[in-house]
Amino acid sequence: MLQIELLDGKKIPFSKSINGFELVKKISKSLEKAALIMEVNGELKDLSHEITKNSKVKIITQNDKEGIEVIRHDAAHIMAMAVQELFPGTQVTIGPVIENGFYYDFARNEPFTSGDLVKIEKRMSEIIDRDVKTKREVWDREKAIKHFKKIGEKYKAEIIESIPRNEQLSIYHHGDTWHDLCRGPHLSSSGKIGKAFKLTKVSGAYWRGDSNNEMLQRIYGTCWSSKKELDEYLNRLEEAEKRDHRKLGKEMDLFHFREESPGAVFWHEKGWLLFQKLVDYMRMKQRLAGYKEINTPELLDKSLWEKSGHWDKFGEHMYTSETPDEKVFAIKPMNCPGCVQVFNQGLKSYRDLPLKLSEFGKVHRYEPSGALHGLLRVRAFTQDDAHIFCTEDQITQESLTVTKLILEIYKNLGFENVILKYSDRPDKRVGDDKVWDKSEAALLAAVKKSNLEYSVNKGEGAFYGPKIEFVLRDAIGRDWQCGTLQVDLNLPGRLGASFVDKDGTKKVPVMLHRALFGSLERFIGILIENYAGKLPFWLSPAQVVVCPISEENNEYVKKLFEDLFKEGIKCEVDLRNQKINYKIREHSLAKVPYILVCGKKEEDNKTVTIRKLGSDKQETIKREVLIKNMLHANKMPLN
Repeated sequence: MLQIELLDGKKIPFSKSINGFELVKKISKSLEKAALIMEVNGELKDLSHEITKNSKVKIITQNDKEGIEVIRHDAAHIMAMAVQELFPGTQVTIGPVIENGFYYDFARNEPFTSGDLVKIEKRMSEIIDRDVKTKREVWDREKAIKHFKKIGEKYKAEIIESIPRNEQLSIYHHGDTWHDLCRGPHLSSSGKIGKAFKLTKVSGAYWRGDSNNEMLQRIYGTCWSSKKELDEYLNRLEEAEKRDHRKLGKEMDLFHFREESPGAVFWHEKGWLLFQKLVDYMRMKQRLAGYKEINTPELLDKSLWEKSGHWDKFGEHMYTSETPDEKVFAIKPMNCPGCVQVFNQGLKSYRDLPLKLSEFGKVHRYEPSGALHGLLRVRAFTQDDAHIFCTEDQITQESLTVTKLILEIYKNLGFENVILKYSDRPDKRVGDDKVWDKSEAALLAAVKKSNLEYSVNKGEGAFYGPKIEFVLRDAIGRDWQCGTLQVDLNLPGRLGASFVDKDGTKKVPVMLHRALFGSLERFIGILIENYAGKLPFWLSPAQVVVCPISEENNEYVKKLFEDLFKEGIKCEVDLRNQKINYKIREHSLAKVPYILVCGKKEEDNKTVTIRKLGSDKQETIKREVLIKNMLHANKMPLN
């Protein structure tokens, strides 16, 4: 007798083996209609899968994360099928599910156009209307290689050749002719995908992600459970395009990039003012929290990186230089080893712990050219690092203190929706398991005490210790992983760090790696997009522009500018011989929070007419009231 246990604990007996279709029919008519795939003893399976032993089964519908993922996976297959029907001779390579959608890489001589995407979408709809059936087959390895080579699919044959010999090869057929190598699972037919999909763009992609290989064409698509969800997502994409920090950075005159130094930012005056304001703010917060700011060299001898373990694990991402005396130096890709050298100067006691050392350290990491993306992915960036040296017993309290500080800073900068991701020990790691047990328990206790939503990423910790990642949700619902807190059980010992404990013995401290923004460059990009360029007044790099109506008012305007400037307001005066409406449009495009207009009337009454960014309304107030209001708005939010 076979027994199936459902998610709610209900157990259903069967006299013989049963597949998913038969099971959902037995459970209910509504579930029979909604079922997409199933989870059998923790493994995802097609509904056609035969259950032959007692099992725990969960039926997956479109309301489940796995359900929308399988819909997207099938959409990727149907897109590839449509492409090969429309453009014979095109080879398929890989087509995975990604966040919010899917993509497929194709080998084709002619480039796909936007018009081609429209044709492919139409053919996908036709295939979905045909409701072609899905069938899974297990093939012999040599048969599969021979078959795909014969039909001209060399990439698919190469993939099969790289699969371990003990791994089962499954081939999925969609309809009578089109088929693909795939682990699955898949929907029972194309009709279950629905019509809530859209092909979004084409880009280049190297075969197997290697720039030495052929360039393929990647078609991206998005797919959802309903037309409403699709429309909401497309609206978010449209809004994200408007908020693109690269576009706004140009309009606001903040920064630019050049081919002579790919992945490095050329900051303009206003952009550098914004950068420095963030640093000043962080400095104040860190001083109040007991941090001591240090600075370490950007260039360090190769031997230190070998000792720290970074040379073996991170060497390919490091920029190096050999001096005439044949010494090899590396530009630092992270600040940690330098910070340990500062800790090592002088004897440390348990009374000195926790010791919090912060650094705004410039680091360089090689990233492939295709991965670079404005401020969000660069090769040269500034980390707002800190390293907290503490005892094992102090891990929980210090982690809670860091978490509180991070949340305060995010809130002050407009991010109140924060999610924590906790990652525990990976398979490959350093350190004693007993110390890992203690570190994981301490860090997880801090996560729980924060009372924030969190998820657990099993086995995703660093090789040297468990970690927390802080994920922000921005104004249009996008998630950004920014801050991190990592427990390091490895580096202090490797670099000879120690302190004298209460019993007089030397012990190795635990080191907490802490970054709040992560990368200042990246965080500025996130800030610009979150606020669509309309930054808070205290943070804005150009807070006020004063414009005279005519030349007769120039002296009044200059005096107002001087008064504001002396009070620390980032102010400009626009004396150009242009119409006032032209100036207002220009400065509004540059996202200046306040445009002050002064004519004869304002000069006579010692007033100022204010035009706020994003408003068509004007307000006229006394000069002294204006200055008082601006001084209040310009205060850093340090609470």
